[in-house]
Parts: sequence; structure tokens; C-alpha cells
Amino acid sequence: MPNASTDLRQPAAQGPERLDRSRFLPKNRKRLSAPGIRTFLAIADLCGLDVGQRLLILGCPAQATFHKWAKTAREHGELVLDVDTLTRISAMLGIHRALGILHGSEQEGIAWLRTPHRATIFGGRAPLDLVTSGTQDGLMTVRRFLGAARGGIYMAPVDALDRDFRPYRDEDLVIS
Repeated sequence: MPNASTDLRQPAAQGPERLDRSRFLPKNRKRLSAPGIRTFLAIADLCGLDVGQRLLILGCPAQATFHKWAKTAREHGELVLDVDTLTRISAMLGIHRALGILHGSEQEGIAWLRTPHRATIFGGRAPLDLVTSGTQDGLMTVRRFLGAARGGIYMAPVDALDRDFRPYRDEDLVIS
């Protein structure tokens, strides 16, 4: 019999419940998966993303797997995505929503996503480069940046601070 620390249906035995772990159960992921993929595909179409970019955003599933998900979702079939893929879709939905709030039109929002940005976290590259980096962290960085901008904290580069900024290169990293 599972104990409270391993059973996702039971709250943690000690301390306050901070996360409703039942949201990770297959039945809840099933409920969200097909609508999530359909919405993701619509946003990807609006942004003009190619298949490679879509795969990177979704965490690099096999191309055949991606096409199966898309077909199943479009046909309103049943689909159960893993938590990582659903989190990536959620981040993309948040990015799309924030762009809609911050910009006058979808085209302006997409243009912002594709235009090189001088904020330090983008290193002079387009935010879309982070979104399509293949990492959940890249997606979440852009999502958080836009969330902060929505909250009134626009992180425009400060020329005096960022003038000499150069992104790290692989050879700059020392792992000991």
C-alpha cells in the first residue's frame, strides 16, 4: 500500500500542502493534452514556426510522435502528454497571452518575439531564440520577462550597465 509521500492522490503527511499533486495524475493530463496541443499548433501557426522550432519548444519529441499528437488532437482523440510537455505548452500559452496584452496586435507581438533585444537576458538575440532553444528554462525566461513587463517592470537595458556585456562562450565556463 503506498504511503502519503509516494501516493499522488494523498496530501503530504507533514507541513502544509503547497502543491496539489493530483494535477499530475494521468486523468488530469489527459483532460489538458489534446486542447493544449491544438492551442499550441494555432499559436505556432500564427508565429510562423517551422516543424523544427515546434519540436524544440515541445522538448524534442520524435517528429513522428509530434505528428501523431497533432493528428490525434485535431481529430479530438484522446492523448496523454507528460508533465514536461504540458509545462512547455503552458509557457508558450503564457507568452502568447502576454504578447497580446503588451502589444496592439498579434503581428506586433510576433515582431517583438522575432526582433533582437538588448536586455541582458537576450544577449542581443531575439526572444524567439530562447523560446526555441530546446530548454524549458528558455521558455520560462521569456515567459517571466513578459510577466514582469505586464506587471509594470519593464527591463529595458541600461546602457551604462550593459554597454560592455558579452554573452558567455563555452570556453569561458570552468567546471571543476
